[in-house]
Amino acid sequence: MHDEPEVAVLRLGHRPGRDERMTTHVGLTARALGADRVLFPDNAGQSLETVADITDRFGGPFAVELTDSPQGIIRNWGGRVVHLTMYGERVQDVESDVRAAHRDDGESLLIVVGAEKVPFDVYEEADWNVGVTNQPHSEVAGLGVFLDRLFEGRELESEWTDADREVIPMETGKRVESTDEE
Repeated sequence: MHDEPEVAVLRLGHRPGRDERMTTHVGLTARALGADRVLFPDNAGQSLETVADITDRFGGPFAVELTDSPQGIIRNWGGRVVHLTMYGERVQDVESDVRAAHRDDGESLLIVVGAEKVPFDVYEEADWNVGVTNQPHSEVAGLGVFLDRLFEGRELESEWTDADREVIPMETGKRVESTDEE
C-alpha cells in the first residue's frame, strides 16, 4: 500500500490521564491497518512512546509525531481531509468517492479522529464528515472500519520491515518469534 499516496491519522484532542489508552489505540490501529503515520497532540507524549516502541519491535514503516497545532495540520493539509464522526455521512455512501480521490486522483488523505467535543470548523474544513454507523461507539472502532473499507482489505496482507519480533498465526495459543538472524 505504500505505493499509494500518504494516509495520515490525526488525533484531535487528548485529555491526559483520561485518554492515554484510547489515543494509544488510535495510533496502533492506524499502524496495523495501513496508515503511514499518526499525529498526536503535543500533550500525548506517552502515547507516542508506546506506538514508537511497538513499531520498533513489530516493524514498519510507520511514523508517529506530536504537533502543537492539530487544527493547523487540518487547515494546511495538502490533500483531502476525512473527519470521522457519528454525525457524518454513512461510510458506505462515500467510501468509493474517498477511495477514488485517494487512489485514482493521487490525493493524500488526513483522517481526523476526535477525542473531546470537536470544534465546528473541523466539520467545515473536512472534505468528508464520515459516520461509521450513526450510533455512539469507539473512535478506534470507527477508524478500523474506515481504514479497512478504504484499503478494501489489502492492509491485512501488509509486509512489515525492520521488525525485532513476528507474531506467528496459530489456531490456538500465542507464538511470537524473534526475527534476528544469529
